[in-house]
Amino acid sequence: MKTKKITKAVFPVAGMGTRFLPATKSIPKEIMTLVDRPLIQYAIDEARAAGIKEFIFVTSRGKSALEDYFDHSPELENTLRKAGKDELLEILKETNMDSGAIAYLRQNRPMGLGHAVWCARRLIGDESFAVLLPDDVIAAEKPCLQQMIEAHEETGGNMVAAMDVSPDKASSYGVLDIDEDRGQIVRAKGMVEKPKAGEAPSNVAVIGRYILTTKVLANLNKLKQGAGGEIQLTDAIAEETKAGNVYGYRFQGQRYDCGSKAGFLQATVAFGLARPDLRDEFGAYLNDLMAMQKAAQ
Repeated sequence: MKTKKITKAVFPVAGMGTRFLPATKSIPKEIMTLVDRPLIQYAIDEARAAGIKEFIFVTSRGKSALEDYFDHSPELENTLRKAGKDELLEILKETNMDSGAIAYLRQNRPMGLGHAVWCARRLIGDESFAVLLPDDVIAAEKPCLQQMIEAHEETGGNMVAAMDVSPDKASSYGVLDIDEDRGQIVRAKGMVEKPKAGEAPSNVAVIGRYILTTKVLANLNKLKQGAGGEIQLTDAIAEETKAGNVYGYRFQGQRYDCGSKAGFLQATVAFGLARPDLRDEFGAYLNDLMAMQKAAQ
């Protein structure tokens, strides 16, 4: 079964980033840098590699720095050009987006991830679309969304990125209730958002990459506010499991939860050590640091 190519992606970036206060008092969390690129750049690069052409940002007040980041900066570009810094100019080009490629929508109330995706419904139209949560940064030889889109061309329907977690961690995630396990791909018969400890239907957790049909938008249109006044995306996707229309994809790669301080630091170390220009100096520092800690013990 061949499906229509996915060309639109939604980036829900309206959150206040309270776990990173006071830094996020003045800058959007998505602009915080992982080595030398903001979190949002990793998500954009992943989407581009997967063939996404239209980028829909669901924002909120105080997020104008996101819009400025993807705009051209003529003064900076001219300064670099005059200084002969062509390598930096090439790096800067990666941050520029063509006019009309990005659309910005406002989520005027914090009503949850489901509501944020629903806000983009008019720009999505009648096409299946991707959703990327920039907090989840995935290091992979082939970008995660590209892996999913290739798998989705065969399955159709709705697809969520999935990974196996230890049973004691399952309560921190949305978890799939599995109907059929094919290895890389599983078909779900249900989804549970953050189940109580010991009550998870499996250890296959959902992380922040989705390919969704417009039926999910229709389901979001019907949903009432749940706990905390939020509309859950998980609930809208779970409705589609009744038709056997939801798949989990076990992606190849390492996921970092950059929505938490510990995860952000772990990603910083991993991405720093992966950089040829930083590996030797940074690795030597980490080795010295570990040696000093052992000596102190």
